[in-house]
Amino acid sequence: MTPKGHVSLVGAGPGDPGLLTMKAARLIAHAEVLVYDYLASSAIVAMAPADCEKIYVGKKSGAHTLTQDEITALIVRLGLEGRRVVRLKGGDVFVFARGGEEAQALRAAGVPFDIVPGLTSAIAAPAYAGIPVTHRDHNTSFTIATGHEDPTKGYTSLDFAKLANPKQTLLFLMAMGSLSGIIAELRKHGMPGEMPIAIVREGTKPTQETLVGTLETIVDQVASTGFKAPAIVVIGEVVRERETIRWFDNGPLFGKRVLVTRATAQADDLATRLWEAGAEPLLAPTIGIEAIDDAAFRDAVDTVATNAWVAFTSRNGVDAFFDRLTAVGRDARALGGVRIAAIGLKTAEALARRGIHADFVPAISVSEDVAAGIIAASKPGDRIAFFRAKDARDGGIVALEAAGRIVTDIAAYRTTTVIDATIGEHLAHADIVTFASGSAIDGLLANVPDAATTLATKLVACIGPVTAEAARAHGIRVDVTATDATIESLVAALDRSLASA
Repeated sequence: MTPKGHVSLVGAGPGDPGLLTMKAARLIAHAEVLVYDYLASSAIVAMAPADCEKIYVGKKSGAHTLTQDEITALIVRLGLEGRRVVRLKGGDVFVFARGGEEAQALRAAGVPFDIVPGLTSAIAAPAYAGIPVTHRDHNTSFTIATGHEDPTKGYTSLDFAKLANPKQTLLFLMAMGSLSGIIAELRKHGMPGEMPIAIVREGTKPTQETLVGTLETIVDQVASTGFKAPAIVVIGEVVRERETIRWFDNGPLFGKRVLVTRATAQADDLATRLWEAGAEPLLAPTIGIEAIDDAAFRDAVDTVATNAWVAFTSRNGVDAFFDRLTAVGRDARALGGVRIAAIGLKTAEALARRGIHADFVPAISVSEDVAAGIIAASKPGDRIAFFRAKDARDGGIVALEAAGRIVTDIAAYRTTTVIDATIGEHLAHADIVTFASGSAIDGLLANVPDAATTLATKLVACIGPVTAEAARAHGIRVDVTATDATIESLVAALDRSLASA
């Protein structure tokens, strides 16, 4: 008999992956099957494992992939087959998402399940539009209602006489198709035509749009602008607060599509920062990271204690080093008595997670500055081990050898080129293109040989002066260069550049 699986009914939140709960993220990362709907952000769906079976069951007005009954039958069947299923629903599982019906069906079938609440868009979308659902100057309560009732009922369950109270905030979900009727009923029951109303479309996403009007004007505004679902309707005096509280959709990076060419394993930091700034990251890794486990690397790790200093020029080198230590049953104690240099803060953080405090981190993240710090704190004849990428720039090593240090240059990993037919398409749609290394530039050109022509129409940003030099060597104009080779510095430089444009 096939053992029963488990179904997690998970709220995906309103779209911004940063608003996903930690429990939801953990379940998605370990799912065998992901059953997701139209409102589940693609950035969140991408968090599922590569071998996870992803089943889209999206429903939007006029276009249902599966009926609700078919979706419910699907997750029950998967659970009975012994699968570990995440049923991913936009917003919260129980806020007009029919999660209650799915839970009842699972219980009736004897399939184990759990519920993971999500942040409802009814609260989050207004917040991202700068509209608080409660405010002491305006209201003492708020009501969340559906604008899309069961069409088979033949009547409405909404009490418009109570909903028309001007001292509360009204929030309607799935109401775009019935907006004119809702407004007519509210006005019929005494709500004034000058009452402010806002419609927030694609809330918390880089595509967010907000339309503000009054009950008297909004229907015509929707018709003239073509404003469409998915959207949250907010009615009440709190809408006026958007004028002063607006914060998300007025930043320099908001709505910009930004090409991220970093390796997949390293892209998360930049993508997260861009999301937080209101930009849409387009993940197009042009390079990959491949560990090197040859005799020279193994010997360098095994004899690391013979060095006076060890330098790491990236997190990848740190990971490769400690992976080797773990493989031979050793740990950070192998570095006892050895001083450690890290090229930048991120590399230092990677060491700190392994229990190692870097003795030196240069102010500018280049190998020459790493070398300068080591030279100042060592003496001629000292042995120095440099763990870095194969075929990387050797300016730091040259400086150390010129200063009389004995340097072992260890290739801990290599950068490989990723060939992907979608990279050119992503490049065409991007407003901004970011490069975090010269190899990422080479990778883009390998995928799109005439990329320099396309890049001439984009804003090009490089993580530091070394990468900027590599871009210019290929005839690529560089518009923005981070002062330091960190993701934080890159995003800050972009923000300043666009703000001053």
